[in-house]
This record gives sequence, structure tokens and C-alpha cells, in this order.
Amino acid sequence: MSEAHHGVDAVAQLRHDLRTPVNQILGYSEMLEEDAEADGHDAYVSDLKKVQMAARTLLSLINTKITTEELGAAAASASAASPTHGTTPGAEPTAAAAAAPSTTAQPATAPRWTAPAEEPEAALARFEGKVLAVDDNQNNLDVLQRRLERHGLTVVTAVNGRDALEKIAAEPFDMVLLDLIMPELDGFQVLQRLKADPAHRHLPVIMISALDELDSVIRCIESGAEDYLPKPFNPTLLRARISACLEKKAMRDAEQRYLQTIEETKNRLDGELAEAAHYVRSILPEPSETPLPIDWKYTPSTELGGDAFGYHWIDDEHFAIYLLDVCGHGVGASLLSVTAINVIRSGSLPKTDFRDPGAVLSALNTAFPMEKQNNMYFTIWYGVYHAPTRTLRHASGGHPPSLLLVPDGAGGQTCHRLRVPGLIVGAMDDLVYNSQTCDVPPGSRLLVLCDGCYEITCQDGRMLEFDEFTSFMQEHGAHPEGLDRLESWVRELNGPGPLDDDFSIVRILF
Repeated sequence: MSEAHHGVDAVAQLRHDLRTPVNQILGYSEMLEEDAEADGHDAYVSDLKKVQMAARTLLSLINTKITTEELGAAAASASAASPTHGTTPGAEPTAAAAAAPSTTAQPATAPRWTAPAEEPEAALARFEGKVLAVDDNQNNLDVLQRRLERHGLTVVTAVNGRDALEKIAAEPFDMVLLDLIMPELDGFQVLQRLKADPAHRHLPVIMISALDELDSVIRCIESGAEDYLPKPFNPTLLRARISACLEKKAMRDAEQRYLQTIEETKNRLDGELAEAAHYVRSILPEPSETPLPIDWKYTPSTELGGDAFGYHWIDDEHFAIYLLDVCGHGVGASLLSVTAINVIRSGSLPKTDFRDPGAVLSALNTAFPMEKQNNMYFTIWYGVYHAPTRTLRHASGGHPPSLLLVPDGAGGQTCHRLRVPGLIVGAMDDLVYNSQTCDVPPGSRLLVLCDGCYEITCQDGRMLEFDEFTSFMQEHGAHPEGLDRLESWVRELNGPGPLDDDFSIVRILF
């Protein structure tokens, strides 16, 4: 492998090549020592420790003597001692030559590497996981594989970068131990490709190499490696790094499973909310043209709102109109609103005359006490139109006024607010609600609405006044597109984003 390809200088490459076989001797001897201790062959342990000490001493000499400075000094000394520099063959060495350091004898003060204390074999950590070990040197790979398998790991090997990428694509791994200098694709290139792939960018990678350049360490970490271990690796440190990476991988896998569960739950809930919203809309009556033209607008502020409305003929002469608004939004509010509407529509309040609005509200108050509805309440406007007399009898339970637009004979509309004082439904026991009656001239339009139609926080921060809303409906409420105009006006005042409350309004032409 050319040094230019890796960006490695010649001296560092030389140290790498010299250390590789020494590392293999050290690795095999350490494992043999562990086996000897486990089997009770203490006589071999001492000799193996001597082998390790010699290997570490040699590694230390490689680290201290194979440097640009040391090699330069040795070359200069050899040049000074050569015949071309005035030395006669067979002559006695000069005092300077005698003082020059020997390139063959080991100095008396040669640094020694003391082996770290090893844990007993019985105390070695056991891991669960599948590791890909990548190295182009088969002996290095063998040492590493045996070391990892002693800790209970499943080890798959790859002999170069391309082989590693193919195996990662074919099967899942919990981590990768990746050699730095390899043919075809080096460790840097493999690491960069893994981190650029969304499917594998979170796979932990530990770089292992005899290359000792700080720039290489920095480059690996910046490219996304979890850690960098030099050869010969300290077994205790290797175990610690493997443990940390496997723990991190397990935590991320658990996080991904948790997120997947959340996403699946969210999708399921979204589907259920969509079904619930569809059901709420399905119980709303269809707009009609005869015998009374009726249209409406309904836009919940969330997937499920707390508004509901209805209208139906009680008998041949009486036509009921009602709209209720449950406090809050969401599933709970929607369930209460749907239940109350179905009770009214089915006429299932016992001993109640549904032609009497006050009696209906009193019965609803008894049927839906707050303490039995998770402290939720609702407001309601309920009216009954008597067709033969063209009169409208109505009652309110904490609800906004309905608007009766009566033609003024000059092309305009006179607006009457229809509201009877009454408390919210469910707040107190034994409430009695009263009814009022008004005439309904031909051509009149009744607007039954919720407070979300006018309780709007405008973009300038002010609240829309009910008088402004009334004036707008007096001008536009009789127009065929009056409800569309109202919604557009309200949304323009509200600004971007959803409305703060449900928007519901029913319009009936008498």
C-alpha cells in the first residue's frame, strides 16, 4: 500500500510494519498465559511473561528509536565512520567514533514497558453481540477473533475494506473493529462510507491500528469513529471500549424500538381519530332544500371537537333545532357532545316533552351531571318552530344568542338576538330552564351558532366584539354565500393557523 495513498510518512509506515509481527507475538502470548493460568500450568506462566516483557521492550525501542531524529543521527554517524570520510581500513577507531552510540547493542537504560495487571480469567467480562473484525493481516485477525470470542462475542471477519462493506450490507452487526491500513479500501474510506449511509451511520466503529500518528486519530474521530485503539491494544482497555460501544448500541436499538412503537401507536391513534371524526360528521344532518332550506358550516379546531348540532321534525307541526358546545376539545369532549346529541335526536329523555325547550334542558341537566362526566359540561341552544303559527319557542343553557334576521322591506335585515338566561348544563342539580316565544315572519333566517364563530383573537391582539359579529351577519347573513363569507372573515381576523375553538353555525330559512 503506497504511503501517498494513506497520507502516512515513511518513518510512521516503518514503525507500523515493524510493530505488526511483535503485536502478534504479544497477543498470542497473552492468550496462552490466560489459558495456562486457567488450566493450572503455572510453570509456563513465568516464561510467557518473559516473552511479553521482551516484546514490549522491543515495541518501546521501536517507538523511541525509529524516529526521524534517531534515524538521521544514525545515518550521520555511519557516514562519518565510512572510508570516504578519512577512516583507514583496519585502523583503531577514534575517540569520537568510540563515543558514538551503537546501533546493535541495547543501551543499559533502555525503557521497559510494565505489563498491566490482568483480570483473572474467571472474572473476564462476558458480552452478547455480533462483531465484525476487519484486518488484512490474517495473524492479526486471528488474535483479535480469539480475544473477542473469549468474551462470548460472535465474530465475523473481513480481510479488506470491500469485504467489510459487503458483509455489513448482508447481515446486521452490533459493532465493527476496523483496521486502518488495508488494501483496496483503507479504514478511513470504509468509515466514511458507513457514516454516509443512513442505514449504517449509527453502527459503532472502533479503529485499531499500529499507526501512531495523532493526525490519524483525529481524522478517525472526526469521521465518526467511536474510538481509536493502537496496536498492541491493552486487553483491559479493549474490553472497556467494547462494553461501552455495545451498551451504546443496545441503548440506541432500544430507543429506536421505542420510537417505532410510538410511531405505530401514533399512526393507530391517528387512524382511530380519523374514524371518530368521520363518525361525528356522519351524525350531523345533511343540508336540505325542503320543506325548510338549511345549510351549515362545521370546522373543529382539532381532530375531534366539542360541538355538535342537529335538527329534525318532532311531528308534522313541530321542528326542533339545537346546537351544543362541550367545554374543551378532543376525545372526551367529542364523546359527550355525540352522546348528548344522540339523546336529543332519539328522544330518549324519559317523561320529557321535546316540544318544550325548557323541559328538554332541565332533563339534560339531570341526565348529564358534571361529576359523572369527568367534570365536563356543555352549553346548548334549543328551539322548536311551530309551523302552523310561525312561532319559535327557545331556551338557552349558558349558550350564545341565536340571531333571527327578519327582512325589513327595504332589502335589508333586522337582527334579533334570541337568548334566555340559563346556567350551563350539568353544573347544578334540579335546575329549571325557562322558554320564550317569538314570531318568525316569512323570509326570516335563523342563525344558531357556537362562541367559536365570534370569540376570535385578532392579529392585532384585540378580541372580536359580539356587536361586530352581529353587524357582519346582519349585512351578509341572508346572502347565499353568507356562511362562506363569515368563515373567510373570521380566518382573516385570526391569521395563519387553526382557529382557537370549534367553528359551528346552522342557518335556516323560514
